[in-house]
Amino acid sequence: MNPFRYGALAIDEAFTDRDAELRELASDMRNGQDVVVFAPRRYGKSSLVWNVAQDLRAQGVLIAHVDLMTTPTKERLAEKLAKTVHEDLATRLFRARDRALALFRGLRITPHVTIDPTDGSVSFSFEAGHQREDVDATLERLLELPGELGAGRRRQVAVVFDEFQEVVEIDRALPQLMRAVFQTQPKVAHVYLGSKRHMMERIFNDENEPFWRSAKRIELGLIEPQAFAAYIENRFAETGKGVAPGIVEGVLAITGGHPYATQELCYFVWEECPARGTARARHLEAARRRVLQAEHAHFSLVWENASRDQRLLLQALAREPGRPFTAAYRSKYSLPPATNMQKAVNALRQRELVARDAGRLWRIVEPFLAEWVVENEL
Repeated sequence: MNPFRYGALAIDEAFTDRDAELRELASDMRNGQDVVVFAPRRYGKSSLVWNVAQDLRAQGVLIAHVDLMTTPTKERLAEKLAKTVHEDLATRLFRARDRALALFRGLRITPHVTIDPTDGSVSFSFEAGHQREDVDATLERLLELPGELGAGRRRQVAVVFDEFQEVVEIDRALPQLMRAVFQTQPKVAHVYLGSKRHMMERIFNDENEPFWRSAKRIELGLIEPQAFAAYIENRFAETGKGVAPGIVEGVLAITGGHPYATQELCYFVWEECPARGTARARHLEAARRRVLQAEHAHFSLVWENASRDQRLLLQALAREPGRPFTAAYRSKYSLPPATNMQKAVNALRQRELVARDAGRLWRIVEPFLAEWVVENEL
C-alpha cells in the first residue's frame, strides 16, 4: 500500500517531522493557552492539530472541534457547537444520555433534538427567525459550556476552531461576543486555524479587532530537507522498495520541503517504481509529469481567476523569484509599472499564491504551479 498521502489529513505514520511544533502545541493545549496557527495553504495546519488532539485525548484531555466553514449563520453555528459539546465533551463525562442532554434545556432558544435510531447519534437544530438577542444569548451559553464542563470534572479542555476567518462572514459582531466569553476561560485552550492567511492576520494582528494579541502564534514553515529525506527513505524501505542515490535529493530539490508537494511527488514516485524495485531518475521524471497532470485542473482555475497583470507576474516569478517592484526586474520580464505590480502582488498574496522567502524575494508558493506555468508556456 502506498505509504505517502496527500489531499487528506496526514495522520499517524503519514505525518512527518514537526516534532518541535507537536510538542509546543500539545504543551499549550494542556496549559489552557490560546493559539493561532499560521501557515500557507497545504502546509499541514489541520494535520498538526489532528495529531496533537489524538495524543491529548489519550491523556484525558477533552477536545472539541468546530469547522466554521459549515456554519454560514449563527443558528448553524449554534447547532455545531451543541453537537460538539454533546459528543466530544458531555458524553465523555456523563454516562447517562439524559444527563448529557440536560445541559441544553436551559438555553434561551431550546433546540430540536434528533436521535438517529441506527447509531444513536444526536443532532441539534435551531430554527431561524428568532430575535437577535436570543440567538446571541444561546451562542454565548454554548460557548461557556466547555469551560464549565472541564472545571466541574477537573479536566483540561481545548476547543479547535477550523476556518476561523469565517467568523467575520457569519456576523461582524460575533468576534466580540466570542472574545468576551473566551477571556473568562483561562483554563480552556482555544486553537484557531484558517485557510485565508490575510484574514487571519487581520483578526489577530489588528489592534481594532477583538482578538488582537489574544493568542500565541505558532508559525509553520517548510520541513527541513534532512528530516524529510530520512522519512522518505524509511517509507520506501518499509514497503519493500529502494531509492537510488540522488533521488531523494532530486525530490526535495523540486519541492523545497513543501509538505503537500513532497508527499504528492513521493506518492507518484512510489507508484512508478515496481514492487521490490528501486526508484530511479526515470521514475522521478515520470512522477513529476503525473503530478502536473493531476494538478492541471486546479492550476487552470488559478490561471483563469488571475488578472492580466497577475498572469504576467506569475510568468516572471515562475522563471525567477525576484523583486517585481524594481525597474531591473520589470524590464527583464516586460512587466507593467510598479503600481500595477503592487496590486498584482497584493492580490496573489491574499490568495496565498506568492510569498516572500528568507531572502525577501517574491516567489510562487506552490512548487508545481511554477513548473506548470513554464511548461504550458502560458
